[in-house]
Amino acid sequence: MDNQIDVMVADASHEMYVDIILETITAAAKIRGTGIAKRTHEYVAQKMKEGKAIIALDGEEFAGFCYIESWGNKQYVANSGLIVVEKYRGHGLAKRIKQAAFTLSRLRWPNAKLFGLTSGGPVMKINTELGYVPVPFVELTDDESFWKGCEGCCNHDVLERTGRKYCICTAMLYDPKKHEKKQAKKETDKEKETE
Repeated sequence: MDNQIDVMVADASHEMYVDIILETITAAAKIRGTGIAKRTHEYVAQKMKEGKAIIALDGEEFAGFCYIESWGNKQYVANSGLIVVEKYRGHGLAKRIKQAAFTLSRLRWPNAKLFGLTSGGPVMKINTELGYVPVPFVELTDDESFWKGCEGCCNHDVLERTGRKYCICTAMLYDPKKHEKKQAKKETDKEKETE
Protein backbone atom coordinates (compact mmCIF):
# COMPACT_ATOMS: atom_id res chain seq x y z
CA MET A 1 0.00 0.00 0.00
CA ASP A 2 2.72 2.48 1.04
CA ASN A 3 4.57 2.46 -2.30
CA GLN A 4 1.65 4.03 -4.16
CA ILE A 5 1.45 6.93 -1.71
CA ASP A 6 3.20 10.09 -2.88
CA VAL A 7 5.14 12.01 -0.21
CA MET A 8 5.96 15.54 -1.36
CA VAL A 9 6.57 19.13 -0.31
CA ALA A 10 3.14 20.72 -0.04
CA ASP A 11 2.28 23.95 -1.83
CA ALA A 12 -0.72 26.28 -2.18
CA SER A 13 -2.58 23.71 -4.29
CA HIS A 14 -2.85 21.45 -1.23
CA GLU A 15 -4.80 23.95 0.89
CA MET A 16 -7.98 21.94 0.22
CA TYR A 17 -6.58 19.29 2.62
CA VAL A 18 -5.99 21.63 5.59
CA ASP A 19 -9.30 21.00 7.38
CA ILE A 20 -8.98 17.20 7.17
CA ILE A 21 -5.38 17.48 8.38
CA LEU A 22 -6.46 19.48 11.43
CA GLU A 23 -9.39 17.12 12.13
CA THR A 24 -7.10 14.08 11.88
CA ILE A 25 -4.52 15.60 14.26
CA THR A 26 -7.21 16.54 16.82
CA ALA A 27 -8.90 13.11 16.65
CA ALA A 28 -5.58 11.28 17.09
CA ALA A 29 -4.67 13.40 20.14
CA LYS A 30 -8.07 12.63 21.73
CA ILE A 31 -7.67 8.89 21.15
CA ARG A 32 -4.15 8.91 22.64
CA GLY A 33 -5.27 11.15 25.50
CA THR A 34 -2.34 13.46 24.86
CA GLY A 35 -2.04 17.10 24.06
CA ILE A 36 -1.32 18.77 20.77
CA ALA A 37 -0.48 22.33 19.87
CA LYS A 38 -3.58 23.65 18.14
CA ARG A 39 -3.07 25.29 14.76
CA THR A 40 -5.51 27.28 12.61
CA HIS A 41 -6.47 26.66 9.00
CA GLU A 42 -4.62 29.85 8.03
CA TYR A 43 -1.46 28.78 9.85
CA VAL A 44 -1.23 25.38 8.14
CA ALA A 45 -2.18 26.85 4.74
CA GLN A 46 0.63 29.39 5.12
CA LYS A 47 3.14 26.59 5.83
CA MET A 48 2.05 24.95 2.58
CA LYS A 49 2.36 28.21 0.61
CA GLU A 50 5.87 28.72 2.03
CA GLY A 51 6.97 25.19 1.06
CA LYS A 52 7.38 24.28 4.74
CA ALA A 53 5.11 21.25 4.85
CA ILE A 54 5.15 17.64 3.72
CA ILE A 55 1.95 15.96 2.56
CA ALA A 56 1.29 12.33 1.68
CA LEU A 57 -1.45 11.53 -0.81
CA ASP A 58 -2.90 8.26 -2.04
CA GLY A 59 -4.11 9.56 -5.38
CA GLU A 60 -6.33 12.44 -4.27
CA GLU A 61 -6.89 11.02 -0.77
CA PHE A 62 -5.09 12.57 2.21
CA ALA A 63 -2.82 10.05 3.96
CA GLY A 64 -0.36 12.03 6.12
CA PHE A 65 1.27 15.34 6.95
CA CYS A 66 4.04 17.20 8.80
CA TYR A 67 5.24 20.81 8.79
CA ILE A 68 8.49 22.57 9.61
CA GLU A 69 9.13 25.85 11.30
CA SER A 70 12.21 27.87 12.25
CA TRP A 71 12.68 29.45 15.68
CA GLY A 72 15.24 31.54 17.52
CA ASN A 73 16.51 33.45 14.51
CA LYS A 74 16.66 30.23 12.45
CA GLN A 75 19.02 28.52 14.92
CA TYR A 76 16.34 25.90 15.64
CA VAL A 77 13.88 24.10 13.39
CA ALA A 78 10.94 22.04 14.60
CA ASN A 79 9.23 19.28 12.65
CA SER A 80 5.67 19.34 13.98
CA GLY A 81 2.18 18.04 13.41
CA LEU A 82 3.24 14.60 12.14
CA ILE A 83 0.06 12.65 11.44
CA VAL A 84 -0.87 9.59 9.41
CA VAL A 85 -4.49 8.66 8.71
CA GLU A 86 -5.34 5.52 10.67
CA LYS A 87 -5.90 3.25 7.66
CA TYR A 88 -2.39 4.09 6.38
CA ARG A 89 -0.59 3.37 9.66
CA GLY A 90 1.77 0.44 10.12
CA HIS A 91 3.31 0.64 6.66
CA GLY A 92 6.22 3.03 7.26
CA LEU A 93 4.46 6.14 5.99
CA ALA A 94 5.20 8.21 9.12
CA LYS A 95 8.87 7.40 8.66
CA ARG A 96 8.77 8.52 5.01
CA ILE A 97 7.03 11.78 5.94
CA LYS A 98 9.43 12.47 8.83
CA GLN A 99 12.45 11.70 6.61
CA ALA A 100 11.14 14.14 3.98
CA ALA A 101 10.59 16.83 6.65
CA PHE A 102 14.08 16.17 8.04
CA THR A 103 15.65 16.45 4.58
CA LEU A 104 13.72 19.64 3.78
CA SER A 105 14.75 21.15 7.13
CA ARG A 106 18.42 20.33 6.56
CA LEU A 107 18.31 21.78 3.03
CA ARG A 108 16.66 25.03 4.11
CA TRP A 109 18.56 25.50 7.38
CA PRO A 110 21.72 23.30 7.22
CA ASN A 111 23.25 24.70 10.43
CA ALA A 112 20.09 24.73 12.55
CA LYS A 113 19.42 22.30 15.37
CA LEU A 114 16.31 20.26 14.63
CA PHE A 115 13.96 19.41 17.46
CA GLY A 116 10.60 17.99 18.27
CA LEU A 117 8.36 17.31 21.22
CA THR A 118 6.56 13.98 21.28
CA SER A 119 4.78 11.62 23.61
CA GLY A 120 4.56 8.84 21.01
CA GLY A 121 6.90 5.85 21.03
CA PRO A 122 6.83 5.35 17.24
CA VAL A 123 7.85 9.01 16.66
CA MET A 124 10.65 8.68 19.23
CA LYS A 125 11.91 5.60 17.33
CA ILE A 126 11.84 7.44 13.98
CA ASN A 127 13.60 10.46 15.51
CA THR A 128 16.28 8.21 17.03
CA GLU A 129 16.91 6.58 13.64
CA LEU A 130 17.37 10.06 12.14
CA GLY A 131 19.97 10.95 14.80
CA TYR A 132 17.85 12.85 17.33
CA VAL A 133 18.61 12.32 21.02
CA PRO A 134 16.42 13.00 24.07
CA VAL A 135 17.42 16.27 25.77
CA PRO A 136 16.24 18.47 28.65
CA PHE A 137 13.79 21.16 27.56
CA VAL A 138 16.39 23.82 28.39
CA GLU A 139 18.37 22.72 25.29
CA LEU A 140 15.51 23.76 23.02
CA THR A 141 14.73 27.19 21.68
CA ASP A 142 13.95 29.97 24.13
CA ASP A 143 11.76 31.63 21.47
CA GLU A 144 8.54 32.61 23.27
CA SER A 145 6.51 32.17 20.08
CA PHE A 146 7.34 28.45 20.02
CA TRP A 147 6.29 27.92 23.63
CA LYS A 148 3.09 29.87 23.07
CA GLY A 149 2.06 27.04 20.73
CA CYS A 150 1.99 24.67 23.70
CA GLU A 151 -0.79 26.68 25.36
CA GLY A 152 -3.49 24.72 23.51
CA CYS A 153 -2.22 21.40 24.88
CA CYS A 154 -4.11 19.68 27.69
CA ASN A 155 -0.77 19.18 29.50
CA HIS A 156 0.28 22.84 29.36
CA ASP A 157 -0.14 23.16 33.14
CA VAL A 158 2.69 20.64 33.66
CA LEU A 159 5.01 22.67 31.46
CA GLU A 160 4.14 25.88 33.29
CA ARG A 161 4.34 24.38 36.79
CA THR A 162 7.87 23.14 36.12
CA GLY A 163 9.13 26.39 34.60
CA ARG A 164 9.42 24.71 31.17
CA LYS A 165 11.82 22.10 32.50
CA TYR A 166 9.51 19.08 32.16
CA CYS A 167 6.32 17.99 30.50
CA ILE A 168 4.55 14.84 29.33
CA CYS A 169 6.34 15.11 25.99
CA THR A 170 9.92 14.06 25.38
CA ALA A 171 12.18 16.71 23.85
CA MET A 172 14.40 15.35 21.07
CA LEU A 173 17.21 17.23 19.33
CA TYR A 174 19.37 16.74 16.25
CA ASP A 175 22.52 18.88 16.40
CA PRO A 176 24.28 18.92 13.01
CA LYS A 177 27.61 19.95 14.58
CA LYS A 178 27.64 16.86 16.81
CA HIS A 179 26.83 14.65 13.83
CA GLU A 180 29.62 16.21 11.76
CA LYS A 181 32.06 15.39 14.57
CA LYS A 182 30.77 11.79 14.81
CA GLN A 183 31.02 11.37 11.04
CA ALA A 184 34.58 12.77 10.99
CA LYS A 185 35.57 10.37 13.79
CA LYS A 186 34.06 7.40 11.90
CA GLU A 187 36.00 8.33 8.77
CA THR A 188 39.23 8.73 10.75
CA ASP A 189 38.68 5.35 12.44
CA LYS A 190 37.98 3.72 9.07
CA GLU A 191 41.19 5.18 7.61
CA LYS A 192 43.18 3.80 10.56
CA GLU A 193 41.70 0.33 9.97
CA THR A 194 42.83 0.32 6.33
CA GLU A 195 46.37 1.45 7.08
